[in-house]
Amino acid sequence: MPWVKRSIAVLCLILVAVAAVCFHHYLPRHKVVHITGVEVKRMDADGVINAENPADGPTRDVYFINTVSSDADREVVVYRNEDTGWGFPWYFKFDSADLQAKAQDYSRDPNQLVVIRYYGWRFQIFSMFPNITEIKTTTSRSEPFPIFNTIFFSVLLIVAISIGLVIRRRFRLKRAASVPQSHSSQ
Repeated sequence: MPWVKRSIAVLCLILVAVAAVCFHHYLPRHKVVHITGVEVKRMDADGVINAENPADGPTRDVYFINTVSSDADREVVVYRNEDTGWGFPWYFKFDSADLQAKAQDYSRDPNQLVVIRYYGWRFQIFSMFPNITEIKTTTSRSEPFPIFNTIFFSVLLIVAISIGLVIRRRFRLKRAASVPQSHSSQ
C-alpha cells in the first residue's frame, strides 16, 4: 500500500503545480510603467496579419499598449488591450477602446507614471501578450499591495484546511469504528 500513498501524494503535487500555474496566469498583477505608444493591429486565429501570415478566417482589431518599466532596468513590455466580455477569465472588461484612449493620452507625457493591472504572460515566440484590464495614474514608483490576490489565497487556504480537517476526521471515525472495543468483565 505504500505505492498508493506515494501515487496520491504525486497526484496532489501535480494538481497543486497546475493550479499554481493557472493562478499565476489568470490572477491580476500590477506594474508601474511609462506608456510609450499605442497601436491597433488586425489579427486572426493565427496571430497578426501580415505578408507572412495572410488572413485565413475571421479577423478582429486588437489594441496594443507599449510600455517601459519605471525601474532602473527600463524593461520594455507590450501589452494587448482586449475585451474579455462575459467569457473566461471573468474580468467583465468591455472598455478596451476607452483604455486605449487613456493610454494614448498618457503616452504624450514621457514623465507620467501609470499603474497597470493585467493578467497573462508575454511569450515572444508564440506572440502572446498579457492583457491590460485597468490603467491608473500614479506618482509612486512602488507597486500597490495585491489585495484581491491576498483575499483570494486566504479564502482558498481556509477552504483547503477545512477540507483536510473533514477528511482527517472521517478517516479517524472510520478507523475507530473498525477497531473492536475490548470490555473487561469481572
